[in-house]
Amino acid sequence: MSAARQTASAIVSRYGGIYEHSPWVAEITASQLVGLDDIDRIADIMADCVDNASDERRLALIRAHPELAGRTKISDTLTKDSSDEQSSAGLDYCSADEYEKFHSLNNAYREKFGFPFVMAVRDSSRAEILAAFEHRLGNDQAAEFEMALSEIHKIARLRLRAMDASAPLNSP
Repeated sequence: MSAARQTASAIVSRYGGIYEHSPWVAEITASQLVGLDDIDRIADIMADCVDNASDERRLALIRAHPELAGRTKISDTLTKDSSDEQSSAGLDYCSADEYEKFHSLNNAYREKFGFPFVMAVRDSSRAEILAAFEHRLGNDQAAEFEMALSEIHKIARLRLRAMDASAPLNSP
C-alpha cells in the first residue's frame, strides 16, 4: 500500500464518523485533509463536499440521522457521538410526557418532510429542542432540507472540536 493511500486511509478512519453514517465525506475529502490541523478548515472542506453532493446523497445523509429521543435510543443503536449529543441535552431523561411529545413530533415531522428532524442539540434544553421542533414544522420542504443540512454541518463542526481534530494525524 502506498504512503498516500495509507494516509488517506488514516484520514478516513479518523474522520469517517464526523458525518453520521456517511464516511463518503471523509473518503472524498481525504486528499485535501492531509496535513491539516485547522479545525475550521477541515470543517469547511467537509461541508463543501456535502454542499456539492447530489440531492439524493444529501437526502441520504439527512436520513442517516436518528430521531431525537426516538426508538434508536431505546434500542441502543445510536452512534456514540449521537448518544453523547442527545445525553448532553438531557434527552435520555425525558419524562413520559416529554417522550410522547418527541414521539409525536418525530412522526409528524417525518410524515411532512420524509426525513428525521435534525438539530445540533449539544447543550440545548429539552424545552428549546421541542420549541425548535414545533417552529420548524411550519417550514416548507426546501427550507427544511437546507435547515437540516445546516444543522448537520454544526454537528460535524462540534464533533471535530470534541475529538480534538487539531492534533496532527501521523503519516505512516
